Amino acid sequence: MARTAKRMSAPKRTTMIIGGVAVLGLSAVGAAVASGGAVEARDDDASDTAISGDALAKATEAALASTGGGTVTGSEVGDEESMYEVEVTIDGSQVDVQLDENFRVVATEGDEEGGDE
Repeated sequence: MARTAKRMSAPKRTTMIIGGVAVLGLSAVGAAVASGGAVEARDDDASDTAISGDALAKATEAALASTGGGTVTGSEVGDEESMYEVEVTIDGSQVDVQLDENFRVVATEGDEEGGDE
């Protein structure tokens, strides 16, 4: 005599599917946290993209004109505050110069920590 499989009721089947999805989701979150991938623990500097080429030359010129000199020590495209960010070191302090897409200065922020070095 052939056995027939007993069909699971629709509510029970739905509960089983939701439970399985929840387990998979929690496993993925656990793996992300264990590997240091939690959003709060992520180092924002690790994903910075440096300005390059002609844009770097224009951004450097604008930033150094704004600060009255110094040395460009870093740059970033698509900064959270502007299109371009240029880091300038002048007299032992770091100044972040924020530039728009036309290389106009939109903000300048000094580094409080570097003043006494």
